[in-house]
Amino acid sequence: MASPRVHRESDSSIDRPSERREAVTPEPFPVDILRPVIGGIAPQVDGGKRPARAAVGDLLRVEADAFIDGHDLMSCAVRFRHDDDAGWSSVKMESLFNDRWRAHLPINRLGRYRFKVRASVDRYSTWRRDLRARTAAGQDVSEEYLVGAELLHEAARRAKAGDRRELVAMAEELRALALRVAKSGARADQGGNAAALFESIYSERVSDLMNTLTEASRTVNSETYFVSVDPAKARFSTWYELFPRSTGTGAHVHGTFADVESRLDYVESMGFDVLYLPPIHPIGRTGRKGLNGAVVAEPNDPGSPWAIGADDGGHTAIHPQLGTLDDFRHLVRSAHSRGIDVALDLAFQTSPDHPWVHEHPDWFHHLPGGSIRYAENPPKRYEDIYPLNFEGFEWRSLWFELLEVVRYWIAQGVSVFRVDNPHTKPFAFWEWLIASIKGERPDVIFLAEAFTRPRVMEQLAKIGFSQSYTYFTWRSTKWEIESYLRELTTSPVADYFRPNFWPNTPDILTDELQHGGRTAFLSRLVLAATLSANYGIYGPTFELQEHVARFSGSEEYLDSEKYEIRSWDLTNKQSLAKVIALVNQIRRDHPALQFNDTLTFHHVDNEQLIAYSKTRVGETGDDVIVVVVNLDHGYPQTGWLDLDAQALGLKADARYVMHDLLTDARFEWSGTHNFVKLDPHGVPCHIFALESPTTDGTN
Repeated sequence: MASPRVHRESDSSIDRPSERREAVTPEPFPVDILRPVIGGIAPQVDGGKRPARAAVGDLLRVEADAFIDGHDLMSCAVRFRHDDDAGWSSVKMESLFNDRWRAHLPINRLGRYRFKVRASVDRYSTWRRDLRARTAAGQDVSEEYLVGAELLHEAARRAKAGDRRELVAMAEELRALALRVAKSGARADQGGNAAALFESIYSERVSDLMNTLTEASRTVNSETYFVSVDPAKARFSTWYELFPRSTGTGAHVHGTFADVESRLDYVESMGFDVLYLPPIHPIGRTGRKGLNGAVVAEPNDPGSPWAIGADDGGHTAIHPQLGTLDDFRHLVRSAHSRGIDVALDLAFQTSPDHPWVHEHPDWFHHLPGGSIRYAENPPKRYEDIYPLNFEGFEWRSLWFELLEVVRYWIAQGVSVFRVDNPHTKPFAFWEWLIASIKGERPDVIFLAEAFTRPRVMEQLAKIGFSQSYTYFTWRSTKWEIESYLRELTTSPVADYFRPNFWPNTPDILTDELQHGGRTAFLSRLVLAATLSANYGIYGPTFELQEHVARFSGSEEYLDSEKYEIRSWDLTNKQSLAKVIALVNQIRRDHPALQFNDTLTFHHVDNEQLIAYSKTRVGETGDDVIVVVVNLDHGYPQTGWLDLDAQALGLKADARYVMHDLLTDARFEWSGTHNFVKLDPHGVPCHIFALESPTTDGTN
């Protein structure tokens, strides 16, 4: 079979006008030739669909790629305003490398900010740069003076009265100078008034003024992005969890709000500023769990606080043995007077005895036989808990009722909530509820207790949760900790996800704490408190080093407070309370530990030693903290530590003092390569403050 013939047109046939009559007509010319290009803006969440997160007192880092064609210089700024502001403010961006720009925005109010990046062709700076080069080359620059005068005159037409007079005066001086240089043929632009003129021309103040007066045709603005601002406590907080019913004055004596109030001095002495209480509501009888989670309860077993609701009421009622609403309000006021917020648990589920079960049966999941389905995590069944149906026929009334629950407790003085298992409820519900509350009270904080898949945890943060529990609880090796913290602090996740580190919870007693002894509790405390600006402990189990599991391989506590009333000896000499107080004092004294954005890991030639730093620039000097932790709870470990000099602001050959804030010892170090040794039988951690060298030879 013959091959098919393929007709190939010659280049000449393609170029013939007769073949080009149907070519597409070019688009009209743009009204303005906008040369700057802007992209890669950070922070942005879901392409700007949702706001990034910040807290009062932050300096929000904004970065962008911005560039133009040709060799002209350009300028970039971030324009921003709070929703309550009438006009925009501006912060100049600095050029980093490879056309990347950065600025820091001062965040000082709750609510919402919006920002956009502004890029301009900087004709004035380009002229100054070229003028320097031509002058250095010995060229005649009289015409360049006239070019500069025109630029100043153009800007003056857009300036306010005072600035206009200054720019016109500079322009006229440049014109006069150009004439003198052209006439004399000599360097008439040196000395005298000319020196003062050039000092103004090259000043940063005049450069910034000229940037603000750039004509619109040479300026491009990016899309607008948003930042949601929480209170400072959303960024830096120290949580302590206790069960109110275990604060009684004797064994098996049910505690009251008055007993909790008597515990406030103890909580304050350890330096905690959030006191988190598990559910304080009436507990159901039907399906009540017994000691250690037994399926059948004895008559005097108190049940799980998370089985909410009984004849005494539901989510806006108080367990009668805890006291009255007035007692609770008094506790909240007393805590506030000490700088402590009382945080409540939002557990949106019920016991079978909750009033809603009878008043609103459509709020629950029903089986084909008509009964309500228990909460389940197959094969586990929670016979004492009914989950709510957020997608049922009456979902609107349920959602509004839950919103009213939150509003009710806010009215009682609560502004911090720990939310139980939010990942088992619809994202849309939380986004709606949190936006509704934040619109009324932007100071409210929501902590997501969501030990679930990473993308789900991240989505909860995107839709409004202020803080989140994390996988830190189970991260124990050097590689696990470093890789996880880099993800939390240097990836785009950091734009919206605020970690809150907990070494233990009522549900989680890790294998490390079960078998690592006192050293494990100390090292996990220091890691949680210094790696994250937000952290918490479940006490008194933590400071008293409760470590016995319900059975081998379990993370459940033996004799768990979830199912019984416990009595704690807070005077126990083995308590870590004083160490906890010291660590929390260090956190308060050192701003570097109140942020996560400067966390840097440093190399140690021993996998059992982990080292990292945090820094903060302040008006009274830089705060530099370096932490070294022994991850081996049984044996001493040594190693050579190589510090990242740039991250710490050190010169490679610097001499300085490392002040161990845990032991008050001081060590004179030099350079970036130094030896460390940590013994788990003593203090298995260093929290160093970098100080200037001493003059008395202390080491």
